[in-house]
Amino acid sequence: MAAKTRHEDILDRLRQDGRVQVSELAARLGTSEVTIRRDLDLLAEQGTLRRIQGGAVSLLAHGEDMPFAMREVESAQAKHRIGVLTAGLIRDGEAVVVDSGTTGLAVAHALAGRRLTAMPLSLRVAVALSVNSSVHLLLPGGNARFGEGSLVGSLTESSVSALRFDTAVVTCCGLSPHDGVTAHDVEDAAVKRAAVRSARRVVLVAEAAKFTRTALAVVCGIEEVDVLVTDVAAPEADVARIREAGVQVHRA
Repeated sequence: MAAKTRHEDILDRLRQDGRVQVSELAARLGTSEVTIRRDLDLLAEQGTLRRIQGGAVSLLAHGEDMPFAMREVESAQAKHRIGVLTAGLIRDGEAVVVDSGTTGLAVAHALAGRRLTAMPLSLRVAVALSVNSSVHLLLPGGNARFGEGSLVGSLTESSVSALRFDTAVVTCCGLSPHDGVTAHDVEDAAVKRAAVRSARRVVLVAEAAKFTRTALAVVCGIEEVDVLVTDVAAPEADVARIREAGVQVHRA
């Protein structure tokens, strides 16, 4: 099993249980305990967990999201496919607001070089979209969240609310037919809500792992989403209920 896949599994177990054991992980992942110890040491250096005798415990508070670097590792191939598919749904000449997060960044990379007017909601997305002069880049004000680079606060909300976009590409931390679209950070959720209100079409991008989580702050109900782009591993029952709510679903 590739290291990236092992790390995804370890982080998922930590998110669910808060603690992992070397022996259990080795048996579960079909690898040696030496390899698992190296994996845990690497993840500890990146600030996601704390090593204890025989295993590790999560350093994340309940409901807190993983650091950006860790989320980039999680479902990286699925996020790339989602980004490419989402870019294909956007026509040249559109005005687009592109949300923050690792999946938003994947969309931004896929849109780079297209003829668009785009407002990025993170510094990372802004950099990705700025590589080609064909993108007319509108930068919002606001505060940049440390580590994330997402732009939040009243200045960001005002910048988004003052415009009308053809499409809002929105990311999330959690997604379910019942709880809708949710985010861990309250200020980030407020900016996402502003993007939803300011766009004629809302495209939600979320890999399958998001269906297993519900975060603290509500962004919008699922009925406010026009299009969901997810991956083939998304749970069939939830996807069916989302389609019943009138949402067009694409799987990457």
